[in-house]
Amino acid sequence: MTTTPAPPNQAADHETWDAVVVGGGVAGLAAALMLGRARRRVLVLDAGAPRNRFTAHMHGVLGRDGTSPARLLADGRDEVASYGGVVRSAEVVDARADEDAVTVTAADGASHRARHLVVATGLRDVLPDVDGLAEWWGRGVAHCPYCDGYEVRDQRLVVLGTGPASVGQAQLIRQWSEHLTYVVHEAPEPTSAERAALEARGIVVEQHRAVRATGAPGPDGEHLAALVLDDGRTVDADAVFTAPEPRSGDDLLLRLGAERSDGAAGPGGALPGAVPVDMLGRTTVPRVWAAGNVVAAYANVPVAIAAGTMAGAGVNHALIEEEVAAATAGRAAA
Repeated sequence: MTTTPAPPNQAADHETWDAVVVGGGVAGLAAALMLGRARRRVLVLDAGAPRNRFTAHMHGVLGRDGTSPARLLADGRDEVASYGGVVRSAEVVDARADEDAVTVTAADGASHRARHLVVATGLRDVLPDVDGLAEWWGRGVAHCPYCDGYEVRDQRLVVLGTGPASVGQAQLIRQWSEHLTYVVHEAPEPTSAERAALEARGIVVEQHRAVRATGAPGPDGEHLAALVLDDGRTVDADAVFTAPEPRSGDDLLLRLGAERSDGAAGPGGALPGAVPVDMLGRTTVPRVWAAGNVVAAYANVPVAIAAGTMAGAGVNHALIEEEVAAATAGRAAA
C-alpha cells in the first residue's frame, strides 16, 4: 500500500540544512527527491533557466516522451515538496566552505548554510554566429537527433559545421533523412575520404559559410525555411542540426576550489573541460557534489536524472557516515 509521507521539519533560514541543491533542473530535483525521501532537510535554489527551456517537447524520455520540459519540472518540484523539500527561486552568486559546512549566497543577499552542497547548474549553448539562427533554437534548430530527429524524418535537413566532428554528425543525421546537406561553415574542409563517404550516402556538401537563417509563413505560424550562404544562394531547410559550444555553469565549483579536467572529443564536437566527479557525483572538494550538464555536457534528460539520483543517495550516505562517527565519539566520551 502506498502512503503519503509526512514532511519532516524544515530548517529555518538561520539553521544548517542537511543539503542545499543549487539548480532546479532535472538533475537538481532528482537529487533533492532522493534526499527528501531519506528524510533530509533539503533546500533547492533555482535561477529558472534550464537548458531545454527553448523547446516545447522532449523526446527519448521513457514514460514522458513528448512531454513539455516545463511540465516535467513542475511535477518534479511538487514531488520534492511532498517529502518536505523546499524549492525557491534564487540565483546563487557565491559559495564558501569551512570544515563543517558550505554556505551559499544568493543575489538578493540571503545566505544558506548546509552540511553538503549539490551543484546542478547546467550549461548554456553558444550557437554559431549566423544571423537569425538563435531565433529558431529549439524549434527548427537542434543539436541531438535522438531528441528531435524523428519529428523531422524524411524532410530537408541541414547540418551546419562547427568543428572537426561535424562530418560525423552529418553521417549520423543521414539516418533520419536522405535529403541532407552538409554546410561546412566553420568546420575544416572535408578530406577527400570524408567527402567521398558523404557523397556515397547522397549527402550534398556545400563548402561555404552560412550567413543567415530565414523563415517562411505556414499554417501553424512562421517556421524555419532556409539557410542563406555567403555566395547569396539559399539551402532549403526544414530543420538544421549543429553543435553549439557548451559553456559549463561551474562558477560555484571553481570558486570552491574545484579544477576542470581537459576537454575531450564528443559525437557532435569538442566537449569542454569539466570538473571531475566520481560515480556518485562527489567532487574533490569536501562536502561538494555535482550532477547533470554542469559536469557532463552530453547528458540528456534521463542521464541527468540518473546523475542527480546518484548524487542525492551519495550525499545521504556521506551524512550517515558523519552521524555514525559523531555518535561513536559521543559514546566513547561518555
